[in-house]
Amino acid sequence: MEQYDLIVLGGGPAGYNAAERAAHGGLKTLLIEKNALGGVCLNEGCIPSKTLLNSAKMYDHARHSEQYGVTAENVVLDHVKVVARKKKVVKTLVTGVAGKMKRAGVKVLSCGGEILGKTESGIEVKAGEETYLAKNLLIATGSTAVVPPIPGLREGLAAGFVVTNHEIFDLNELSKKLVVIGGGVIGLEMASYFNSAGSEVTVIEMLDHIAGETDREISKLLLEAYQKKGVAFKLGCKVTGVEQGKVLYEENGAKAEAAADVVLCSIGRRAVTTGYGLENLGVYLERGAIKTDEQMRTNISGVYAAGDVNGVSMLAHTAYREGEVAVNTMLGKPDRMRYCAIPGVIYTNPEVASVGETEASAQKKGYDVGVVKMTMRASGRYIAENEGGNGICKIVYDKRYHRVLGVHMIGGYPSESIYGAAMMIETEMRIADLKEIVFPHPTVCEVIREALFEID
Repeated sequence: MEQYDLIVLGGGPAGYNAAERAAHGGLKTLLIEKNALGGVCLNEGCIPSKTLLNSAKMYDHARHSEQYGVTAENVVLDHVKVVARKKKVVKTLVTGVAGKMKRAGVKVLSCGGEILGKTESGIEVKAGEETYLAKNLLIATGSTAVVPPIPGLREGLAAGFVVTNHEIFDLNELSKKLVVIGGGVIGLEMASYFNSAGSEVTVIEMLDHIAGETDREISKLLLEAYQKKGVAFKLGCKVTGVEQGKVLYEENGAKAEAAADVVLCSIGRRAVTTGYGLENLGVYLERGAIKTDEQMRTNISGVYAAGDVNGVSMLAHTAYREGEVAVNTMLGKPDRMRYCAIPGVIYTNPEVASVGETEASAQKKGYDVGVVKMTMRASGRYIAENEGGNGICKIVYDKRYHRVLGVHMIGGYPSESIYGAAMMIETEMRIADLKEIVFPHPTVCEVIREALFEID
């Protein structure tokens, strides 16, 4: 039986990044992935969606280029070519991950893995026809789309009329009428792409707002922006059934329906904790996800979990960090996972980026909350590049200790500057010290500095 210091189950962001870190740290490492390296993020999530959305933004820019003194005629978005490019991008990155594993000395098995149990010698995992033994096991099996028991939904999936994130990126034809069930990040990003591409889009959301836990003022601005673009939002509505060609829902107690040739189910995601022998270890689950501590340890010695499977923060960049904390713990390096400054981005057009507390969550936690808001139009570059844009930057801060608690932005590419706000929160720098930081000019991120100077 071949022995390893670490076996990693799952080759997504948590798994492959941890495997590389472990190998560089001197651990003999085995990575087991039954599908493609890169996981959901690279193959059917983060990267495919950004590839499509980039094409949509280029198309939008071309169509409205006259505002900037540029005339473009006969502009066409070719969905088939967009999807073909997406496949090329994904293939390039998957190949890159495989290359990283090889260079780091990580052995990769392209098959399913099954946990057999734990003995005095270590943790046994079967992969293919072989059984492997390891001192440590990192479970990074990710998550899968939630498919609720709505009448007709599963039948629609089987027929190809209903899709999840797994299928939508490979649609060969552009949907004429797309109905999105769920107004969260995935649903909004796909609504953004298909709206730009020319589809008639309807988003049905059970809550009275979109974008989940996003700051309400920011989510309202995003809603208004997409309503102007023609996306129909049915908020506070419950989907009651799916039939060929339509989605049935209730609005204010009345029955209604929305026509559709494709339905995207994007209600949420759940941790993958079945199908690989987890029960043979006795790992503790909480609300369907693996419970972990600050070092990503489970209740079983030598067994760790990172990424979506622990259900804490289902984001690829969170997964990277969780995997690193797990590996550092295995190597005896002091480390702990902190979730107070995890950025989140919605890659619509305009983009939304947030980190830290919202005004509501900060008040709930008992902070002495202060709020300042600054229009993106305080940035010269934003005005130069966004004709008629009305983005904002909102800073939530602690009046007592004079620290930033949260930053929330909507406008031109805030995804590229939100990490700076995350550093402000992570390091707990005083606002007076933050005001001494020099921002490059002209940049959109200068709006953060302008907002800070609005704080006494």
